[in-house]
Amino acid sequence: MKTLSQLVSMEQLEEAGQCLKTLAHPHRLRMVEMLLESEYTVGELAEACGIQSHQASEHLGKMRDRGLLAAERRGQCTYYKIAEPALASIFSCIRKRFGAE
Repeated sequence: MKTLSQLVSMEQLEEAGQCLKTLAHPHRLRMVEMLLESEYTVGELAEACGIQSHQASEHLGKMRDRGLLAAERRGQCTYYKIAEPALASIFSCIRKRFGAE
């Protein structure tokens, strides 16, 4: 059994909880699922989610602000990609519990 000093600190758990809250939306989860495979533009992600581009931008901005995603401007398009490699492990858990793996 771990001692209290070996457990994740409450401050770290608070931060983890905030990150999980940020991810806790079906459109954001779909975007993460796609971005784990490749880079995409706002328009491509919006289309895959069945939402408007401005809505996709809001979702992407929240995840970028949390440090989960990165954006790179190329010409007139902004491409999004995963900035937090641990998202792959989180999504693996989601697939095992709720989807096909």
